[in-house]
Amino acid sequence: MRAVIQRVTKASVTVEGQVVSSIQKGLCVLLGIGTDDTDKDVDYMVNKILNVRVFDDNGVMWKKGVKDAGLELLCVSQFTLQGQTVKGNKPDFHRAMKSESAKAMYEQFLQKIGKAYDPSKIKDGVFGAMMLVDISNDGPVTLELDSRKFTYDS
Repeated sequence: MRAVIQRVTKASVTVEGQVVSSIQKGLCVLLGIGTDDTDKDVDYMVNKILNVRVFDDNGVMWKKGVKDAGLELLCVSQFTLQGQTVKGNKPDFHRAMKSESAKAMYEQFLQKIGKAYDPSKIKDGVFGAMMLVDISNDGPVTLELDSRKFTYDS
């Protein structure tokens, strides 16, 4: 499972001209689910996203995670994070989980992150839709997370 997280001052998702979700200060999470992802990957991402220290505390940098700071999350499913561009110029998405299974795992991710935090502070886009994601990156601070970073080599 891969994620790109961005510290934001605000973020929103628009589908077919309608804003479907928006947050103020917090994290925007773009999440890509791979063919071999499991519950263990979901648990890793939930823990890491809620606790990675990207927020200041009384002027001291890198002291608080989104959960510690009591801020909002905007989660957006993004299968293209599983894309490979090793051969040729056209992205290969074979490592992305198929839509039906990915939707179930994405919903599981949202449920688990809601249980681990405050569900009222968690917003999301529309799974499988063409979305316009408007992000006001704060810093800019952008991090890549990969639940399998150290296990891909076999």
